[in-house]
This record gives sequence, C-alpha cells and structure tokens, in this order.
Amino acid sequence: MVELVSFLGNPGSEYAGNRHNAGWLLAAKLPFFGSLPWRQKFKGRYAEKDGVHFLMPGTYMNLSGDSVQAAASFFKIPPGAILVVHDELELALGTISLKFSGGLGGHNGLRSMKGNFGTPDFWRLRIGIGRPDDRLPGEGGHAGSGRGIADWVLSDFSAAEMPILEPALEAAAGLLVKALAVDPQSLLPEWGKKKIV
Repeated sequence: MVELVSFLGNPGSEYAGNRHNAGWLLAAKLPFFGSLPWRQKFKGRYAEKDGVHFLMPGTYMNLSGDSVQAAASFFKIPPGAILVVHDELELALGTISLKFSGGLGGHNGLRSMKGNFGTPDFWRLRIGIGRPDDRLPGEGGHAGSGRGIADWVLSDFSAAEMPILEPALEAAAGLLVKALAVDPQSLLPEWGKKKIV
C-alpha cells in the first residue's frame, strides 16, 4: 500500500505553470487537496490524511529526494510504499501512466530519489508532457530554436495544450485516489499507460 505521496515540482511562482510542475498541478486537482492541513516540514509542504502522508518538496527538482527521504526516514516508510507524481517526457501530452520502479529517463527528480534511497524501486504516477520534437536530451529543442530539453520542461503549458492537459490531470487525480485505497499493483492492467485525450 502507498504510505507517502510526493508531488514533484519547483518552488516559486515563476515555475507554477511549467511542464516540470505537472506533479504540483495534479495535486491541486485532488478532491481533498484544499482541506489538507498543510504545514512546513521535511524541507517542503507536508500534510497527513487517513494515515497517508503527502509531500510537496520545497527543494528544487534536482534535490527533491532530500525532502522525500526526510519524511520517509521520520515515518520509517520503505521506498516501495512511496508514490512519486511527476512529469514525463517519454509520454505524449494527454497520456498518464502508473508504474513501479524502472529507469530514470533523465528526470532530475527521479535521479535525486534514487540517489537518496539507493534504489529506483518506488511507485511513479507519470504525467505525459511530450518532447519539443523527436530529439534526445542535450540535442536541442525545436529545430532552429536553440532550446534544449531543460528549456522545454521549464516552459509553461500553452493555452492550446490546456484542453488536453486538464482532463489528463483530472484522470490522474482520480487514479491517485484509487491507488491510495487499493494495492496499486491491481491498477496496472488498466493504468500502466493510458491515453486520456
């Protein structure tokens, strides 16, 4: 069962609408988000509801594992009972995915998690943001733009993307609620990878 949910993102209003903050955007869609008793703890915003711990690391993305480890260590929660909500380049916008363990895909938040816990064996709820084009990280962004993957994930979702993003976030929030009520393994046949829009 999931005991700790961590929503990955970057702190600061300038990052609020960024693709990299998809985890925080999803958190706000939870039906009980506004009623959670948030407080500053574990290097971020922390709340607890019905025995489940919720964390929005206040560190930057590349140090988010520090915050998650502080909470997990305090409550003695093993990595396998942690669910990390994050943006995912390898999934198209409008696609969400629940998975356990796996590669890091160049994601600095996941890299920080593995670095702190010594294992990639934790749950992930991935929110597809797509790539700026078919290039790999480090190869630049849109042809002729001079933009790389870092610029892409740190740019805001466009107005044209919102009709795709919003239903995906709503579906992902519903999936997260389900994952807190049952063994997430039972959800994999339907939610291993699902195109919402």
